[in-house]
Amino acid sequence: MLSFPPPISRPLLLPLPLLLLLTLSFAVFATAGGASQDNGPELPACNNPFKLVKVKVWIDGVEGEDLSGLTASFGGSLPEEANEASKLPSVFTNPLNGCSNSSSKLSGSVALAMRGDCDFVTKAKVAQSGGAAALLVINDNEELFKMVCSENDTSLNISIPVVMIPKSAGDAINKSMEEKHVEFLLYAPTRPIVDLSVIVLWAMAVGTIFTASLWQEFGTSENSDGRYNELSKESHSAGTGNDDEKEILDISVKGAVVFVITASTFLLLLYFFMSAWFVWLLIVLFCIGGVQGMHNCIMTPITRKCKNCLQKTLNLPLFGDVSAVSFVVALCCLIFAVVWAVERRASYSWVGQDILGICLMITALQLARLPNIKVATVLLCCAFVYDIFWVFISPLIFHESVMIAVARGDNSGGESIPMLLRVPRAFDPWGGYDMIGFGDILFPGLLVAFAFRYDKANKNPLANGYFLWLIIGYGFGLLFTYLGLYLMNGNGQPALLYLVPCTLGVMVVLGLLEAEDGLPLKFTEKF
Repeated sequence: MLSFPPPISRPLLLPLPLLLLLTLSFAVFATAGGASQDNGPELPACNNPFKLVKVKVWIDGVEGEDLSGLTASFGGSLPEEANEASKLPSVFTNPLNGCSNSSSKLSGSVALAMRGDCDFVTKAKVAQSGGAAALLVINDNEELFKMVCSENDTSLNISIPVVMIPKSAGDAINKSMEEKHVEFLLYAPTRPIVDLSVIVLWAMAVGTIFTASLWQEFGTSENSDGRYNELSKESHSAGTGNDDEKEILDISVKGAVVFVITASTFLLLLYFFMSAWFVWLLIVLFCIGGVQGMHNCIMTPITRKCKNCLQKTLNLPLFGDVSAVSFVVALCCLIFAVVWAVERRASYSWVGQDILGICLMITALQLARLPNIKVATVLLCCAFVYDIFWVFISPLIFHESVMIAVARGDNSGGESIPMLLRVPRAFDPWGGYDMIGFGDILFPGLLVAFAFRYDKANKNPLANGYFLWLIIGYGFGLLFTYLGLYLMNGNGQPALLYLVPCTLGVMVVLGLLEAEDGLPLKFTEKF
C-alpha cells in the first residue's frame, strides 16, 4: 500500500517486508555476459580465434534485421568493416545437413546447412568444393556453439569463412527464402575494449553508495542528526524514544545467514519457475519500491530546506491527514513508474529503471544497516560465497550458471528482471547493455555506510578514517570486475568476488594498522 508521511521532517521508508523482498532477496545477479563452453580441442591446424559476426540480411532488396553469429576455429577470415565485404546470395544445401555433395548450385553464394549428422569440417569441405563463398551453420538451439576441429583433422585447406547462427535466425531465413530472394553480407567488427557504458555504470554504482552513506548529512532534517551523536553501546542499550531510530533495522548475524539461505531458495524458484507472469510480479513490486524510494529521495531534502512546506495537509480516505506536497510528489512518482512499466521495452527505458533503482537503493541503505563489524564480516563473507557458488559452481550441478540464467531472463517470455542497473553500450556494434545487480551495490554499500557512521562517531579525519578508503576500494573492485569480464571474454562474473576483498578486506587491513597505533576497530560495538 502506498503511504504518505505525516507532516514531520523524516523520510518515507518502505515497509520492512517489502523492502527486504525487493532489495535483498532479488538483489544479487551476475554483472554481465553469458557463459559459453569450449566443446572441443583447438588443434594447431585450426586455431583461429572465435569472433562474433554481423550478418546483414536483404530480402528482395530490402534490408532486414541484422543477425549475429560466431566464427569457427578454422576457415577463412572475415573483414572488420561492412564496406569491405560483398553482398552474396543465399542457398540451402541439398541435403540440408550439408554432409554430402549438394544438388543445389552453391557457386558464389553463402551456403546454409543444418547442424548434425557429420562434423563441422566435413560440412565446410563440402560447401567449399561446391564453390560456396561462405558457410552458415544453423544451430539446433539458441546458443552459439564453438565449432572446432575433430581429433583426426591434422591438416586443413579450408579457405571460406564458416559461421554459426542460432536456430531462431535459421528459422526466420528459411521462412523468408520460401518465396523471396535473400542476400547476406558477413563481417566481424572489432568490439571496443572499454565502452562508455562501463564508465557511466561505474559512476552510478559508486555515486549511489557515496550518496546513500552521506544522505543523513544533507538529505534529512537537522533534528535527525542527534541520533548519530548517540552511537555508543550504552545509548543503544538504553533505548530512545526517537521514531527514526525505530524505523532502522539492525541486521544480526543470524539474519545475515538466514538471508543467504532465503536468497538461494528464491533464486532457485526463479530458475525453475521463471515465466512472464513471474517477471511481471517482480516488475510490479519493483515499481512499488521505486515509487517509495523516489518519494523518499525527493521529500527528505524538501523537509530539510522548507519546514513550512508540509504545513498544508489533505484528508484522504484510508490515509488520513497527509501533506499536500507529499501527495503531489507521490503522484508524480507513481506516474513516472507507470510510464516506465508501459515503455520498459523502449530503447530509452533504462533511464527510468536506473532512476527508480537508485532511489530504491538509497532508501534501503537508510532503513537497513550493519550494527558492527562482526555482522558486516558474516554478511559479506556469506554473500561472497553465495555469488561465487551460483555463478561458478552451480553449472556443475545444473549444467548452466543459475545466476546468469536468471539474470538473462531465460523462459521469461522476453521480459527482463528489473532488479539491476543497466546502461546501453554506446560503441559496441552488437549493442546490448552493461549491467550490475542491486546486490553488488547494496552489500558493499551497507559496509561503506557503516564506515561513515564509525568515522563520524569517532571524529576520524577523512584521510585517516575508513569511509574514504572503502569508497576507493569499492571503485577499484568494480574496475577489477570489468577487467575480469574482459579477460574471461565477457563470460559472467560474480562481482562480489572482487568487491568484498576490496571493501571488507580494506577495512580489516586498516583496522590492523590502526590497532598497531593503539586504536583498534571495535569488533562488536554498535555504530
